[in-house]
Amino acid sequence: MEVFLGISAAEGTGIGPAFVIPAQVKRVISHNKIDKYQIENSWQRFEDAKSSVSKEISKQLANLPKEIKANDIQREILETYILMLEDPVFLKEVKSFLEDSLFNIEYTINHKANEYANRLRNAGNEYLAERAQDITDVFGMVLDEMMDIHPFDINQIPDGSVIVASTLSPTDTIILQRKKILGLALTEGGLSSHVVILARSYGIPTVVGISEKHIRQSIKNGQTIIVDANSGELLVEPEAEMLTDFEKKLKKELEQKELLKEYLDKPAQTKDGVKFNLYANIGSVEEAEIAKNSGADGIGLFRTEFLYMSMSNSSAHIAARAFNEEGQFNAYKTVLETMEGKPVTIRTLDAGGDKLINSVELPTFNEKNPLMGLRAVRLSLKYPQLLKTQLRALYRASVYGNLKIMLPLITSASQVEQCLQIADTVREELKAENIPFNPDVPIGIMVETAAAAITSDCLAKVSDFFSLGTNDLTQYTIGVDRENSNVAELYDEFNLAVLRMIDLTITNAKKYNVPVSVCGEMAGKSDSILVLGGMGIRNLSMGPNQISSTKKLLSRFTIAELQAISSKKLNKL
Repeated sequence: MEVFLGISAAEGTGIGPAFVIPAQVKRVISHNKIDKYQIENSWQRFEDAKSSVSKEISKQLANLPKEIKANDIQREILETYILMLEDPVFLKEVKSFLEDSLFNIEYTINHKANEYANRLRNAGNEYLAERAQDITDVFGMVLDEMMDIHPFDINQIPDGSVIVASTLSPTDTIILQRKKILGLALTEGGLSSHVVILARSYGIPTVVGISEKHIRQSIKNGQTIIVDANSGELLVEPEAEMLTDFEKKLKKELEQKELLKEYLDKPAQTKDGVKFNLYANIGSVEEAEIAKNSGADGIGLFRTEFLYMSMSNSSAHIAARAFNEEGQFNAYKTVLETMEGKPVTIRTLDAGGDKLINSVELPTFNEKNPLMGLRAVRLSLKYPQLLKTQLRALYRASVYGNLKIMLPLITSASQVEQCLQIADTVREELKAENIPFNPDVPIGIMVETAAAAITSDCLAKVSDFFSLGTNDLTQYTIGVDRENSNVAELYDEFNLAVLRMIDLTITNAKKYNVPVSVCGEMAGKSDSILVLGGMGIRNLSMGPNQISSTKKLLSRFTIAELQAISSKKLNKL
């Protein structure tokens, strides 16, 4: 037996067969000259790789069930790929460039594909812009074939596995949840990284920060491993007696989950009868049903960026398709109808930073410090058509339920005002088009920066509600990257500066009668729930699986006891 130490990130015990996700190989294109006699051989290598990719795409196309409408977009993409691989105009350009420049074939393909794609993007036509992404996607696959690079397909992971990996994207985590993954062991990632947040939401026991040295050599697919996320350990091929002990622990955990079901239909309230509203955080349409069945009072945070991210193909070189107005409208409508009149707070696109969206609607740009860069509302205001399309879809869906719209990473009142102006334009357009919508949808903001907390009195004048995003608020206030396992021990939501930011926001919200809630990870942790309750928070949004345990926790305390707990935290020196 081998034991690897890490950091407990999402509590619980996971036991099952290991599946080690291979390290990602990055494509590096060399740039060098060749001799004329090498042209023929180079071109043949290209033709062979192109043929191989075409056959694989044809195979995928043949295996797509025609009766499933959800496959229509993927079918269209695959058919486009096949046509592009045989485009005589493009192939002639590639061969001419190869013969004239005498650059190596890999550089030639990459250069011409990007050049051709840029031409299409600049044509001023939405359809051609999408074809631009297609051409870089499909010839990227050809390059991978030529260079013997085979990106790992997350869909290949067997159901019921325990995953060992360096890290996962939020999209990967969503896919794995559908495969009933039993546990996660990651070498990277912080306690409040989005991968961990999703794992916690899905109830997947997770350990992060495991030393990568020797781990890939030590763990083989199919070996029995235990993720002990209560103590932060990963046990490989445990002895029979130890395995039996952990199976008993797992059985007890499952029994405890069953006992919590008695709280499903009970209200969330303290021992002295003060009521709380417990909402659910979700990242997909399917999770709305889970939230409803978990006894949620509504949806406190719908992360719409995951709608874009989930459109991505399994290949790292295939971009997400534009998630158009109609697609968004149907998603929002479904969630609103599922919640049957309960409030649903939908956050506008919170892309950038650690949530990268490979989309035809957004240019590719590199930033030295992406968490401080063009992300969230900044991205939406830089590319206002994105926000306008999303708001049109949201307003159209508003007649099907109790909708609230939330703006992320606000740092000034002027940002809110710019967004409200776009919302005004959208309402005027929908009215002119005789499309039904609710004109009185509340528009609120995320308070997740020191700037927002400190100026929350000003922001209260232009916002219908506040929602404290404690994950970003913590990292920005104390300067700790929540995705970085190297500084994970420094990430502290109970840092006095963070608590004072929260307290100031609550005070200003009360002063201006602005409803305030918490949708960050603090809302779902036992110790912080008590502190937040004592500070005056009565609206909490968390992972659906945390709702019943939170009801149980609140029922054990009076408000006076919660106030005493929070007072100690706020007044520490």
